[in-house]
Amino acid sequence: MAAPSPDEEPGADEQQELLQLLYAAPVGLVQTDDEGRIALINAAAAQLLLPLAVGASLANLFDLLGPAMPDLALRARSGAAGELLIDGEALALRVGPEGRQRPLVLSLTLRRLQAGQLVAVLADITAQVERERRLRQSEAWLNAALTGIHDHAAVGLDAAGRVAHWSESATRMTGFAREAVLGRPATIFHAGGTTTPERLLDRLHEARADGWSMDEGWLVRADGRRYWGSTMIVPVGGDDASPAPEHAPGFSLVLRDISDRRDAHEQRRRASETDHLTGLANRRVFFEAGQREVERFRRAPRPLALILLDADHFKRINDRHGHPAGDEVLRHLAGVMLRSLRQVDVPARIGGEEFAVLLPSTGLEGARLVAERLRRAMAADAVTLADGTVIRYTVSAGLALMQSGLARLEDLIEQADRALYAAKSGGRDRLVVAGEPCGDADAG
Repeated sequence: MAAPSPDEEPGADEQQELLQLLYAAPVGLVQTDDEGRIALINAAAAQLLLPLAVGASLANLFDLLGPAMPDLALRARSGAAGELLIDGEALALRVGPEGRQRPLVLSLTLRRLQAGQLVAVLADITAQVERERRLRQSEAWLNAALTGIHDHAAVGLDAAGRVAHWSESATRMTGFAREAVLGRPATIFHAGGTTTPERLLDRLHEARADGWSMDEGWLVRADGRRYWGSTMIVPVGGDDASPAPEHAPGFSLVLRDISDRRDAHEQRRRASETDHLTGLANRRVFFEAGQREVERFRRAPRPLALILLDADHFKRINDRHGHPAGDEVLRHLAGVMLRSLRQVDVPARIGGEEFAVLLPSTGLEGARLVAERLRRAMAADAVTLADGTVIRYTVSAGLALMQSGLARLEDLIEQADRALYAAKSGGRDRLVVAGEPCGDADAG
């Protein structure tokens, strides 16, 4: 790097030293403006980002990382000088030619230096994530192996996820008789609203790709009693090309009753995945879930709907009654959502008074019914404060459906956001569906 000239402004030598440090740093460092345009990048960062820039240049950091974090540009525009905007979040990407792509997981830390100036720190954590995945897989296998015979059962599934082999231990644990389950999809073991046929197919795909698929949630016995259970799906042979895959199990499904671990599981989940005020999914979980659903849509198109909700005139509530009252309204709103939705749905708080609901395997009419049910329930109910004050509130909603013409999660969000804006502009306390005339919305 060239030495500074004598007529450079004072402090230029310190800037040159800083630049030399930037280029020599063992981690990836990138300086950008608020739009993500790269001003400075060191060799380590360039090496990490080049595989993502196939057919393009290393010009814009947000464009390169957008597939893994659709709201990166939005988050980067916030914050005061010196504020940490993103703290070591993992970004799951895929690089390489089509058909031979490999996973790449980058850790991103983003800090605002000053107005119009951001610095990003990037590190490759792919190997670390893979080690942790294999450790979780080993622990899952060990737990299954060491659990007593009374609370776990193995079920054989064919390549389509239908029960192909049954055992006495499975009858003992679940209460189902062999003739009641053979040939039925494995969704029969899940409590109503906790999964969908499409989700089962997704898990079979994940098991083929990763060697296993683990999940925890409400399962059901033959008599209708629910229990908190763990389900692990592992490929054991047989595939769609088999002569008669329905007669040869393609997977082993291990069912386990872990009701005694539910409280601990819920505490861990709440700490890492939920919004502290409302108990809904937090922003990170929403975008991760949304990205997964969009990827599943690309692989095997199926209905997927998104509802964006916004509490009407929320600032007035805070100004008139105080922020604690506003918090009570948000908690009430979240409670209505949790009571009205399926376990497979993803309700989330994505901003101050902004909420979102992902509805997997849900078409237009079903999503419209859900959105209207939420809107009407909130308009009909009220929040009563400790001092007896009664607060009534309404919400506006925008609904959009995933379609083949939408390439990314942020495209779906943008459509729902435009519909939400139309609902608020049209008088609030109403639902607008993307692509439909606003006059068709029910004004309530």
